[in-house]
Amino acid sequence: MTTPQVTPFKAHVSDDVINDLKLRLARTRWPDEPEDAGWDYGTNLAYLKELCDYWQDGFDWRKAEARFNAFPQFMTEIDGQNVHFYHIRSPEPDATAMIITHGYPGSVAEFLDIFGPLTDPRAHGGNPKDAFHIVAPSIPGYGFSGPTKGKGFSTRQAARINVRLMEMLGYDRYIAQGGDWGAGISGLVATYVPDRLIGLHLNLMVGAPADPANPADGLTEDDLAYLKWKAAYEENESGYQVIQRTKPQSLAYGLNDSPAGLAAWIVEKFKTWSDCGEDIESSYTKDQLLENIMLYWVTQTINSAMRLYYESLGPGRLVNDIRSISVPVGHARFPAEIRRTPRKWAETICSNIVRWEEQPRGGHFAALEAPDLFIDEIRAFARQLRA
Repeated sequence: MTTPQVTPFKAHVSDDVINDLKLRLARTRWPDEPEDAGWDYGTNLAYLKELCDYWQDGFDWRKAEARFNAFPQFMTEIDGQNVHFYHIRSPEPDATAMIITHGYPGSVAEFLDIFGPLTDPRAHGGNPKDAFHIVAPSIPGYGFSGPTKGKGFSTRQAARINVRLMEMLGYDRYIAQGGDWGAGISGLVATYVPDRLIGLHLNLMVGAPADPANPADGLTEDDLAYLKWKAAYEENESGYQVIQRTKPQSLAYGLNDSPAGLAAWIVEKFKTWSDCGEDIESSYTKDQLLENIMLYWVTQTINSAMRLYYESLGPGRLVNDIRSISVPVGHARFPAEIRRTPRKWAETICSNIVRWEEQPRGGHFAALEAPDLFIDEIRAFARQLRA
């Protein structure tokens, strides 16, 4: 097998793209909104105007580019798909290798504040024994990995690309970590190459009742309360998934053309899936929100990102076909995570759960919203595996 070429990469967007963005923001044709709507109907109009005003006149993309370029990035092609990835080797020679995979509507921007402490703990007041060599790919179809080519690219293909990427980089033993799509992709890696995984760490778990006829059997009161909450969530909050797994192309025309539309579609999930109450900026700054949104805008990848839903969960497809994971599994359950699967259900798939930690704050985008807790949790999991 020929080893694909790997080339260094730096984020750089032309002035023409930035100027076009600002013109589009200035020409936004805003919709109406019912009085006192809040966020009940979707993204709040007043907040979106505030965010877009800042995007147009206050957000410094060149500063954001410098943040993206502070760590080594690369491009390659695997199985016919472009793959952008961070590869940050620790200065500590005995560091543990880990591949960490983002989800939707996130990106590698979620990890910018954890790369330093995880790869060089000595420089950040930590124990050098807790060091990691980090590989963080942009899922093909997301950000600088660019639009996917052709039909049929699902999380299965993404997992095989992650396996191949680690082979190319010379890692034969490593931890896989993920949330959202990254959890599914990392879980598939654990089924494809269990002999290569030291462990699997997830901040989103899947599972199912051992006895479908008695799904509540063995569940705690907290579990039952969550299932009641989840039923209401599915009723009121799952519309985005229905359209993305059935007709993403129709939605993409508006989101790819309108930066305000793109921001509205993405920022609503960051508000709903985070531990922020009614104040999204208690969890994220405007700059953090826009760094992530910009990756979709400048690469024009919202369509291919949404298409992953169609290819993985769409008509006649079922990506959640992981039946058994035998490697050591750690789980950090954040209180605002939308999929807080009961442990009893998780154990029907993961036979070797060695760590299950309830976190005091944070949600779906854990590495971005609660980087301190996320870093501590990953370090503790790796220590447990070494013990």
